[in-house]
Amino acid sequence: MSSSPAVLADLPLFPLHTVLFPGGLLPLKIFEARYLDMASECLREHTPFGVCLLKSGAEVAQHDETAVPEPVGCLALIEQCDVETVGMLHIQAHGTQRFHLLSHRVEADGLLVGMAELIPEDIPLEGGKQLAQFGACAEVLERIIATIRERGPASLPFAEPFRFDDPSWVSNRLAEVLPIALRARQKLMELNDAGARIEIVHHYMQQHQLL
Repeated sequence: MSSSPAVLADLPLFPLHTVLFPGGLLPLKIFEARYLDMASECLREHTPFGVCLLKSGAEVAQHDETAVPEPVGCLALIEQCDVETVGMLHIQAHGTQRFHLLSHRVEADGLLVGMAELIPEDIPLEGGKQLAQFGACAEVLERIIATIRERGPASLPFAEPFRFDDPSWVSNRLAEVLPIALRARQKLMELNDAGARIEIVHHYMQQHQLL
């Protein structure tokens, strides 16, 4: 019998106009007091924060509007932190595991905090068709990475090691780099089936003659 998914009771949330996938990189410039405090605590305690696509509202606090996050997001762990000027942090975080918000509240300083249930890893690939599509997707991703590296290794938006044998990693990286609308990207991130994400990304690349 499988155990119940883990629940995080007080997960600090960072709603953004971006979709973070497991294994993805997230560079951020932080200047609002609520997020400076959040980042400091995450660094001190070695704990993640949650990144959610903004359903409505603005990234920067507005007096008359509260940010509303999408219910499915991704945990982010801070890997690097630099202070460029007083009151400004440059951080780089990476996505780890997806979560589903059960509820969220607004703290006195405006920070969103949620109760979140962790989402299990993707269902693996099944069937010859999905395996063939996965192989084609992995080849395209290898070419994309090679092209970006030629322009300059520093601009590479993916962290090593590259896992071209992992359908979740390949489909997530393609979903990040292809010019897909934010809401569609969110739906891809929410999928619990690696094969389904591979099929959709493969179909998109066929439509746009990338295969």
